[in-house]
Amino acid sequence: MILLQTKSHGLKSLNEIKAPIAANIEEFEERFRLSMKSKVPLLDQVMRYIIRRKGKQMRPMFVFLAAGISGEISDSTYRAASLIELLHTATLVHDDVVDDSNLRRGFFSINALWKNKIAVLVGDYLLSKGLLVALEKDEFRLLKIVSNAVREMSEGELLQIEKARRLDIREEIYFEIIRKKTATMIASCCACGAASAGADDDTVSKMWEFGEKVGIAFQIKDDLFDYDRSSETGKPHAIDIKDQKMTLPLIYLLNQADFFEKRKIISTVKNHGNDTRRVNELIRLVGESGGIEYARKMMTDYRNQALAILQTFPDSPYRESLEQLVIFSTDRRS
Repeated sequence: MILLQTKSHGLKSLNEIKAPIAANIEEFEERFRLSMKSKVPLLDQVMRYIIRRKGKQMRPMFVFLAAGISGEISDSTYRAASLIELLHTATLVHDDVVDDSNLRRGFFSINALWKNKIAVLVGDYLLSKGLLVALEKDEFRLLKIVSNAVREMSEGELLQIEKARRLDIREEIYFEIIRKKTATMIASCCACGAASAGADDDTVSKMWEFGEKVGIAFQIKDDLFDYDRSSETGKPHAIDIKDQKMTLPLIYLLNQADFFEKRKIISTVKNHGNDTRRVNELIRLVGESGGIEYARKMMTDYRNQALAILQTFPDSPYRESLEQLVIFSTDRRS
């Protein structure tokens, strides 16, 4: 097992992790806000709303820290972070339309406020802005990395839809889905950061692999939230079960079950997600099967693989913050 070697103990806050790139992130946010302006009042109104509800800014952090560890932060790094944010935001806007979702992280979605037609057009606009950010300065290397990421994310979504119909997903298919859907975005952040710093192809590939492993660990952590007890109610969240999503702890249980047990488990997920008694029974079975411990072990394995890649880079404040960002991604509470 790889042990994390840092200069301080305990889990750092995002502000502490951000310290080596705090000024860069502040400048990026200003540049990004200016880049979102248009000559259409309605579009400007939507863009202001999107900017106001920006979250933890973890993707730009990965970009800038990856650039710092691979070389030097440059103007290209700001373009890389903007490209990632624009294309990622475009996919989220389109996802909310596809999923008919009215909320995203506690805020009304674009389609909830301005309806589907405007949301789709806004997503298209963000996509085109991202492409132009890269093309205006001939950032073809960045564009290739991100275009590959968007392709993989689309493939992952379609693979999940295809497999979800039977709700009997093998573990290797699960990992393929989360690698494409979730891990690819973090991988592209890290690869683009390295590329923007002028790193060679081997270093860019290494940073892609690093981000991919972080992303897989990140998604497994999300899976585990379904079985964590809420501080308010003392009960597990069970959101993924209600949404008919096959997560790693549940897949582990299915692999241990016989034919008839498996049919009952799948029936609960598919037809009885709002039956509190059956859902709680399913959560109990997952715990007794060792599914939660197994998922935690897999998450830790991927996290340690990511940390091992970082150990091949020279020690620096950027490396230490990246190490802490990896730990934050798997120890977070939300």
